[in-house]
Amino acid sequence: MSELLLHTNSQFIRNLNEFGRRRSPFVFIIDFLGQQPRFWPLAEADPSEVAFDLNGFTNTSRHEVAVPDFYFHKYPISFAEYQPRFDHVVRNIRAGNSFLVNLSAPTPIDTSLSLRDIYEYSRAPYRFWLQDQFVCFSPEIFIRVQGKQISSFPMKGTIDAALPDAAQTILNDPKEAAEHATIVDLIRNDLSMVAQRVWVERYRYLDQIQTHGKTLLQVSSEVAGLLPESFDGSYGDLLMKLLPAGSISGAPKPSTVQIIREAEGYDRGYYTGIMGYFDGSTFESAVMIRYIENQNGQLVFKSGGGITARSQAPAEYQELIDKVYLPFAHASSPLLRDDLRQEPQVN
Repeated sequence: MSELLLHTNSQFIRNLNEFGRRRSPFVFIIDFLGQQPRFWPLAEADPSEVAFDLNGFTNTSRHEVAVPDFYFHKYPISFAEYQPRFDHVVRNIRAGNSFLVNLSAPTPIDTSLSLRDIYEYSRAPYRFWLQDQFVCFSPEIFIRVQGKQISSFPMKGTIDAALPDAAQTILNDPKEAAEHATIVDLIRNDLSMVAQRVWVERYRYLDQIQTHGKTLLQVSSEVAGLLPESFDGSYGDLLMKLLPAGSISGAPKPSTVQIIREAEGYDRGYYTGIMGYFDGSTFESAVMIRYIENQNGQLVFKSGGGITARSQAPAEYQELIDKVYLPFAHASSPLLRDDLRQEPQVN
């Protein structure tokens, strides 16, 4: 299935396979449609051209940086522009062409900060900066492989933590529950293509995501499986069987990706692609959400959310806008993925 959706350079796949088998560290990114993958052996990742801090695996110094005064303005599409895109997605869902579609849109922004500034000041477990092109500060793991265990951590459901009873509101929302269940089922099926046994380790727990303006609650789950004993570190082959990430495409994937391209009408590029690393032992990757791109001098923040048959356009439109933020927070220690986790909360 993935081969029909991704047209990835075969050399990229070979690089990941060969370095994985040799247990040699590397870092990579791959765009949503797999047309512009990039691969760097760790020793060749020049921090003046490409900078990353992927859950502690980094080529830049890790120290507290004071955030200066700055401005940040966003100019989202109007609801009148969003509505027909939303309607196109819902029509396809009701016609049976998809169960869940991740609908996104680009939002022009204006800020006094550079892309590199945003990388330096961001508080996110997965950060990536590519010179003159983009910065990404993602909270979402795609897959992690340690030994023979593979794990995925789909995120679906976001709410302003300041709202009354925010945690219970989002956990008890039928639409959010259905959307999350669909994605967990999709990820479980995806992992079944590469793993011998798959299970849901934790279901619908809450992460706190700090932004420069508010705190968000994000609902996540953990799905795990066991790779076969014959797995030899061929991470390129493994990745191609799982892409694109279900949490930012939808289900089923082939028809859903087609609906996305029809409804959105723009090139996602690296947004909702995958960034990751291999340190010689652990392979870990993240979904490229919370993403700002330089388009000929204009900064554009790409964001979106999952649409189901129960979705309401005004709420989905507001979620798209709420996800346009800078993840700045004042803290004394590096923010790693495990620091974000709380005790599981099950609906």
